[in-house]
Amino acid sequence: MRLFLSVAAVALFCAASARAETPLERGFAGALRGCEEWVLNPKSWSNGVAPFVKLVGLGDKMGLVARVEDVSLPPPSLRAANHYWRINSTPGAGFVLVVSDQLPMCHITGGGDADLQPAVEATLRASPFASRWEKTGDEVRGEMVTTSFRNREDPAFNVVVSRARAVGQSLDRVQVIATATYKVK
Repeated sequence: MRLFLSVAAVALFCAASARAETPLERGFAGALRGCEEWVLNPKSWSNGVAPFVKLVGLGDKMGLVARVEDVSLPPPSLRAANHYWRINSTPGAGFVLVVSDQLPMCHITGGGDADLQPAVEATLRASPFASRWEKTGDEVRGEMVTTSFRNREDPAFNVVVSRARAVGQSLDRVQVIATATYKVK
């Protein structure tokens, strides 16, 4: 009986200490999952995007759009055969995922009327992300921090995430930019 109580107490503590994921965290985590799926699992979209959308797991919060604002476009060298996915996390804030069916890359931007910094930080610190990505470096410039990660499944796949260092910064522009590329040998 004592062992049962100990196991039950641990389970109760873990459940109580688990924090619910916010809509902005779900949106950013979904954008990152979409990025990984698109680049590392082309079978998820090569015969239609329905399997890809299902794997990302955002349902009707994510949709393919014909174009996006210039601020959401990847660097010019990555603008080939792009497809644009809008992720509406809240009525006024969300993310754009840009992918290519010719280049092994993806590009995520986020902004809107909410401060994305806490959601981005929570997502980058969460165990699902950390289990898939290894941090390889940080660079701080003014109000912004840029962190580099290497994919644990395939080290040729890297992502660089730039965002505000603290809550309340960078609200007047794109709040997060993440660019992932796969280095083909």
